[in-house]
Amino acid sequence: MALQLWSTFKEAIVVYTGLSPTTFFTLLVILFTLYYIITSLFGSSDTHQRHGSTRDFAAEMEPLKPPVQIGEVTEDELKDYDGNNPDKPLLMAIKGQIYDVSQSRMFYGPGGPYALFAGKDASRALAKMSFEEKDLTGDISGLGPFELEALQDWEYKFMGKYVKVGTIKTVPVTKPESTGEPSESTSRGVDASSIPHENHDAAEASKPHENTPSETAPVKSDENTPLSVDADKEE
Repeated sequence: MALQLWSTFKEAIVVYTGLSPTTFFTLLVILFTLYYIITSLFGSSDTHQRHGSTRDFAAEMEPLKPPVQIGEVTEDELKDYDGNNPDKPLLMAIKGQIYDVSQSRMFYGPGGPYALFAGKDASRALAKMSFEEKDLTGDISGLGPFELEALQDWEYKFMGKYVKVGTIKTVPVTKPESTGEPSESTSRGVDASSIPHENHDAAEASKPHENTPSETAPVKSDENTPLSVDADKEE
């Protein structure tokens, strides 16, 4: 049975290739040897390149440092954590709460699509999905209900994904110092007190004085005159 198969196989080689079985198997061995030599030469270089690139990539991708609590900082101090300094973590704030977003450096780091949010409190910009410079602030006054809801979703996302490392210090608003100049009302009051009032003088002049007889003193009635004449007649 095996001999019949071998003879059939040799006949098929002659029919389909036009070569003798010996020549066919010789060429087959040569081709296999060439394939092995070529793959050993070029395949090894590719393998070394892959291993070398893997080592370089591992060297570039250093392990992330654990988040460090920075406490309470001002907005100006937060700008130092925008990712441009490799020795400092990449931070970002929402509604006054600061989060370490170093693990998403591809998004918030230099060159990332959200790099302008790094080192800032971008609450208003996130609520409005705005990339304008004027919206890069933590002031959320005047926002609508949909914008506030969007901001709340961002806050929940940050709370669940990143570590909170600090808060933004609120700077108290200082009142303007007094210049020492009298105000308009004060100057008016001084000027008014220094000017005599005509009505006041007229009222004082119209008051009767105790030692001066009043011009409206009662005059003797004419009824007493006839009485005195009658008395003279009776005498």
